[in-house]
Amino acid sequence: MTQKRIAWITDSTAFLKDELKNHEHLYVVPLGITIDDKVYEDGVDLTTDTLYKHIRNDKEVPKTSQPPVGKFVELFETLKKKYDGAIAVHISSKLSGTLATCKTGAEMAGFDVDVIDSRAMSYAITTLIEKGLAMEKEGLDQKTIASKLHEESLKNENYILLGNLDQFYKGGRMSGTQFLLGNLLSIKPIIRIYNGAFELFEKVRSEKRATKRLFELFDEAYQKHYISQIQIMHGNVMEKAKEYANEFRKKYPNLDIVIGELSSTIAVHAGEGTIALIWHKESKK
Repeated sequence: MTQKRIAWITDSTAFLKDELKNHEHLYVVPLGITIDDKVYEDGVDLTTDTLYKHIRNDKEVPKTSQPPVGKFVELFETLKKKYDGAIAVHISSKLSGTLATCKTGAEMAGFDVDVIDSRAMSYAITTLIEKGLAMEKEGLDQKTIASKLHEESLKNENYILLGNLDQFYKGGRMSGTQFLLGNLLSIKPIIRIYNGAFELFEKVRSEKRATKRLFELFDEAYQKHYISQIQIMHGNVMEKAKEYANEFRKKYPNLDIVIGELSSTIAVHAGEGTIALIWHKESKK
């Protein structure tokens, strides 16, 4: 029996390495970013450099928006001529309406799409896509891959050290009380995405202590689980990301380390200077 052809869909909050950017069967639907009443497509006509300039200089905070349903319908109408179905891996449904819009677009286009809630964003999405593509190569069918990816989405762990409390608050991701306390007490909050939503994980009194705590959290996970790779995502602070990478190399010489930049959509909320650590936990054999 001929294996059915699967298209792969994601959104612009995912971090895509070159091999995925150039993958012929992977399609990216960009989220929108509104600056001065003009809507840009994330990663298409807006770079992170340009975005950070606006964040620094403009009084009005840029706003993000999910892709219009028409974008998905248009894509799926084209894809159903070439593929038997698709697997879409998107930003957490608790952080964006992108996943719901994708489902609606698939129904409208009459295209068989299995939609996976990554329960996260950025490199956690990348990991799921990479695992899915590997399963497809092994000959697994679309429904089996989708089912396994739902399970894999529960194995992600991430911690975020915000570069800009002000930005996170203005973006509507933090209450006024939390923001005020954080500013008054010079607290560096460690945020995580848990069960698909942002939560304040811990309040630490300085960046140095917060950084130390991030390494402790990874070490705790590393002792309990098999972790082959850590992703260090940053908001325009490459040198800081490299410092983190060097520390990880010293302690975990066999660990694969990936450094990447947060997408513009994420940067709107997290702000410049943010560091996010992401890893995928497997059972120890």
